[in-house]
Amino acid sequence: MNFRPRQTEEVGINLTPLIDVVFLLLIFFMVSTTFDRHAELKIALPQASAEPTASEPQIIDLVIDASGRYFVNGRELVNTQPTTLREVLAQYLEGERERPLIIRADARTPHQAVVTALDVASRLGISRLSIATTGTLD
Repeated sequence: MNFRPRQTEEVGINLTPLIDVVFLLLIFFMVSTTFDRHAELKIALPQASAEPTASEPQIIDLVIDASGRYFVNGRELVNTQPTTLREVLAQYLEGERERPLIIRADARTPHQAVVTALDVASRLGISRLSIATTGTLD
């Protein structure tokens, strides 16, 4: 008979490796998961039509020929005076200062005729002005 108390080892579970594995799995799932964000707002978007609208501004075409005569939208003016040009352009503008004006001058047009047209357009408040050219310099 052995009356000496035995030394018994306490049975325990070491949780350290288990916690390490759980953290590794957590990191793996966090990295491999994709997060989709969906909009929470319901929006009804407007639809566009391919047809041109009627509100597009009409272009005023001012042609100056080689002798300095003015043609507005294909119609010749009665004279080359700035007041006549101003009145005709004002009629075509119809109060809309945003209508585009294109000046097409012949290469042999006197410089004064182009400057007069630019001055009249400036005095009328036309802000959308273009000077049309053709060809290349050789």
